[in-house]
Amino acid sequence: MPEEKKEEEVRWYVVNTYAGHENRVKENLEKRLETMGIADNLFRVVVAEESQIEVKNEKSKEVMKNIFPGYLFVEMKMTDEAWYVVRNTPGVTGFIGSSGGGAKPFAVEPEEMEAILRRIGQSDKKVEVEFKVGDNVKIVSGPFSGMEGRVDSMNDQTQIATVLIILFGRETPTDINYIDLKLAEF
Repeated sequence: MPEEKKEEEVRWYVVNTYAGHENRVKENLEKRLETMGIADNLFRVVVAEESQIEVKNEKSKEVMKNIFPGYLFVEMKMTDEAWYVVRNTPGVTGFIGSSGGGAKPFAVEPEEMEAILRRIGQSDKKVEVEFKVGDNVKIVSGPFSGMEGRVDSMNDQTQIATVLIILFGRETPTDINYIDLKLAEF
């Protein structure tokens, strides 16, 4: 029975919420883990936020900005019970990838979720790289895909390299995830 096996698999799903209510929905889901007995089917609830500097009246302060307003990510086994509890949590408007009529949603691809977790500093997977500072690299995905540049600095903690690429005739430092880079071949 392949359907049963699929149901028992732990995957990431995207939950749609009212914009601005993502953290409240996350709290509600985390409370329901215990009260509704689904702790063995629902593992992590993540609001994709990153730190940004906001300048107002010549004063700057660090604020957390939601990368995907109106959405949160849930790591769970898609059992009927867990699906029901998440769907019926106050503030949840549905799952992304569910066509309605009782159809369960599609899971987020592991590579996509890993990139999101890495961006917000919640990834525990480290990418092994062949390049070092000073090496020429090729960008293999993202908005600068296909471009080449030289590694100026590397942050193994965030898994981000600053790559000097030529934009508009100038060498421009650009932050690129390790996973989106490979050593350039000459």
